[in-house]
Amino acid sequence: MPRGQAAYPCAEACDDDRMQRTRGKAKRTTHPAARSLADDLRQRTDAQLAALLLARPDLARPAPADLVALAARATTRTSVQRALERLDRGQLQAVEALLVASEPQPSGAAAVADVEALLGADPAAALDGLWEVGLLWWSPAGPHPVRAVADVLGPHPGGLGIRAAEVAPEYAASSPPSPADLPGVVADAPPAARAILDSLTWGPPIGTVPPSGPAHDGAAWLVQRGLCAPSGIGHVCLVREVALALRGGRIHRKPLVAAPELDNAAVDPAVVERVAGASARDLLDHLDQLGDLWTANPPRVLRSGALGVRDLAALARDVDLEPPHAAWLAELALAASLIVDDGELIPAFTPTPEFDVWRSRSAGARWASVAQAWWESPRAAYLVGTQGAGGATVGALGQQVRWPAVRGVRADVLRELAALPAGSAPTPESVTERVTWRRPLADRRTLTEATVAVLREADWLGATALGALSGLGRGLAVGASSAHLAESADGTLPPSVDHVLLQADLTAIAPGPLDGALGRFMRLVSDVESRGGATVLRLSAESVRRALDSGWTADEVLDTLRVSSRTPVPQPLDYLVRDVARLHGQTRVGGATAYIRSDDEAVLATLLTDRALSRALLRRIAPTVLVSQSDPAVLVELLRAGGYSPARETFDGVVVVDRPTPRRARPTQARGIPEPTLPTLTAAAARSLVAALRAAPERPVAGAPPRGPLSGTPQQTSSLLRQAVSDSLSLWIGYADSNGRTARHLVRPVRIEGGRVYAVSGESDAEQLYLLHRITGAAPV
Repeated sequence: MPRGQAAYPCAEACDDDRMQRTRGKAKRTTHPAARSLADDLRQRTDAQLAALLLARPDLARPAPADLVALAARATTRTSVQRALERLDRGQLQAVEALLVASEPQPSGAAAVADVEALLGADPAAALDGLWEVGLLWWSPAGPHPVRAVADVLGPHPGGLGIRAAEVAPEYAASSPPSPADLPGVVADAPPAARAILDSLTWGPPIGTVPPSGPAHDGAAWLVQRGLCAPSGIGHVCLVREVALALRGGRIHRKPLVAAPELDNAAVDPAVVERVAGASARDLLDHLDQLGDLWTANPPRVLRSGALGVRDLAALARDVDLEPPHAAWLAELALAASLIVDDGELIPAFTPTPEFDVWRSRSAGARWASVAQAWWESPRAAYLVGTQGAGGATVGALGQQVRWPAVRGVRADVLRELAALPAGSAPTPESVTERVTWRRPLADRRTLTEATVAVLREADWLGATALGALSGLGRGLAVGASSAHLAESADGTLPPSVDHVLLQADLTAIAPGPLDGALGRFMRLVSDVESRGGATVLRLSAESVRRALDSGWTADEVLDTLRVSSRTPVPQPLDYLVRDVARLHGQTRVGGATAYIRSDDEAVLATLLTDRALSRALLRRIAPTVLVSQSDPAVLVELLRAGGYSPARETFDGVVVVDRPTPRRARPTQARGIPEPTLPTLTAAAARSLVAALRAAPERPVAGAPPRGPLSGTPQQTSSLLRQAVSDSLSLWIGYADSNGRTARHLVRPVRIEGGRVYAVSGESDAEQLYLLHRITGAAPV
C-alpha cells in the first residue's frame, strides 16, 4: 500500500456494524450547506443566532460589526477554548471523533457515518449541539470543525498519534501493514513490542524508549514494520491507523454520549421543606450573632487583607459552629456587604450600615439577599485553611479565596438537582460524577472538591436538605427574582414566635425563631445551649451580668422575662437575677486616674492583699477608698477577672451603663476589594444585537483557507499580491515570524512599498505591516 494513503479508514473497520445501526434510526436534523462559518451564520435564524450569543457571551463583548466579524471572533483560539470548556463529555468525544474523521479529507469535512463509526454511538444530538455553539458548520461534504478546535485540543485527539501520511519518509522504514495482515503481525510481535503496543493503544500515543534493552529492541521492531514512528530522541509514536485498528475502529473505550445516571433516594418533600426552612433560619440567626459580635469587638485585618486564624476560631466558638462553617458564614457576610474592611488607620472587619437595613427586613427578604450573594459570589469559602500559592495558608476574607469558576460549579450542581423530581436525594458521589461529566476538561480533583463543598454549603444555606433540593434552592437554580425568592422564603422559614418557656433548670426554650426586641433581649440575657426544632437558651450569672452592664435592672429583667414567658418565672431564676444584681456594683470604679470605693472596708482590705491585683498598684487613701494608676476600664476588667463584681461610675457617682456605640464602616472610606463582574447577557440584549448584525452592510464572505501549505515561487506570490492591491481583493497568505513559525492570515493588501506589504486584516481597518520576504505563499479566497 502506498505511503500517505490511510491504511485503516474508520469506515472499513466496522462497515457491517455501521449499516446495522443506520437502519431504523430516527431522522437527523438537516442543516443547510455553507461555504464557511460566516456563510453558515448568515443562514441561521434570529433565534439560532441569539442562542449562539447566549451560549458564548464572549462573542457579544464588544459587539461585533457584522456577521463576518462574529464568525472571525468565534474562530479565535481564546473563544473556542472557552466554548470547549463548556462541553460535556459526550460532546467532547464527538468533537474528537469529528477531528479524526475530517483530517484525512481534502475538504476538511467528515461524513456523519465515519463519525458514528469512530464514536460507537449516534452522534446526531452531539453534532447538533456543537453546531448550535458555533464549533462546526455544515459543508456539502458534512460537518466541518472550526480550525481552532484542533489547535486547542492538541495534536492527539482521543489519545491518537500521527497519521501514516504525516510520518516523514526518512523515519519510516516501511508502510503499515494492511488491516488483513495486522493481526498476524501483532501475533508475531516479540513480548517487549507487544507490551509497548498495549500501553500505547488507548493513549497517550507517545512512549519513552530506553537506550538499550528489550524495550529498545521492541520499539525498533515496531518502527521497522510501520506500526510506530520515531517522535524525537528516545520516543516513539503509535501510528494513528494502527491504533484505530487495535481499538476496533473506536476512538474511545466506551462512548459517554449520555450523562451518567444519578443514584437517587426518595425523601418526603414536606420534610425537605421543613428541614431547609430550619437551616435557613439558623443561618439568619448566625449572621445576627456575627454582626453583634463584630460590632462590640471588630477583628483586626491582617496585612494580607485576611481574617486572623484566632479571630476565626473565636467566631466559631462564639456562634458554636465548626471552623469551616464559620469561615463560610464570614465569607457570606462579606459577599452580602454586611461586613467590610473599614479602611481605618487600624483596619478591622466591621458591620456596614447595610447590616442595620438588612436586619430590619423580613426573614424572607433577609434570606433572599444572602442567598443571591452566595449564588453570585466568586469566592470559594472551602479554600480557607488550605495551602495557597507560595505554600501560605489561605485565610478567610482574603484575596486568595477568590475563584470565579466556583459560580459555574454552583450552577451545575443546583441545576442537576433541579432537573430531578421533588424529593429526589442523589448521593454526593453520583452528583460529583455527573458534574465531572459536564466539565470533562476541568481538573477532576479540583472539580470534585468544589462539588462536595457546594453541596455542603447549599445544605447550610437551606437550598438543599437531606440531600434533596428544596423549593428555595429550586428558585435559585432557575434564576428567580429577589421578590419571588423572598416570598418563597417567607412561606418556608418557620414563623417567628413572641414568647419563651422558662424552665426551673435556668433554661428558656424558644419554640420558634425569636425576632425583634424579644430576640435581642434573649441574646443579651442568655446564651444558646442547643438548636433544633426549638432553641434552648441558658441563663447564667455571666449572661445576667451582661444585661445589667447594659443598663437593665433586676426588676426590668424579671418583668421582661415574666411578660415574654408562657410559664411563670421559676424561683431559682428569680434568685439568680437578684443575687447577681445585689453583688453587681458593690464595688465601684472611677477615675483619679481611677479609684475604688466601697462601704465595706473588709472588701477593700481583700483587694489590697489580692496578689492577682498587684498590677493595678492599688493604694488606700481613705477607709473606704482606693486609688490606682490604671485606666478605669482596665481596672474594671482586672477586678472581674479576679472574681469581683465592680460597677463603674462617673465622677458624680452615677453608674455608667456599659453600652458601646455600634461601630460601622463608612461607605466612603470602606476599602473592601470590589468584585469585578460583567453584566449578564440577557435574551433581550442578544435579540437586539442580532437585529444590529442583520442590519449591518454586507461584505464579502471569506471561504475556508486552502488545505496544505501555502507555497509558490516569489514571482507568483508577488503577482498575486499586486493583483489583489489593484482589484481590492482578499488573499490567504502564509507568513513566517521571527521564530520560524508559519501562520496563515486572511488579508486585503492595500499597497506594496519597499519590500513591505501594507494590508488590512481581521475586523480592524488599521493597516498592518508584512515583510515581503517572510511571506511563504499566497492563495486567493
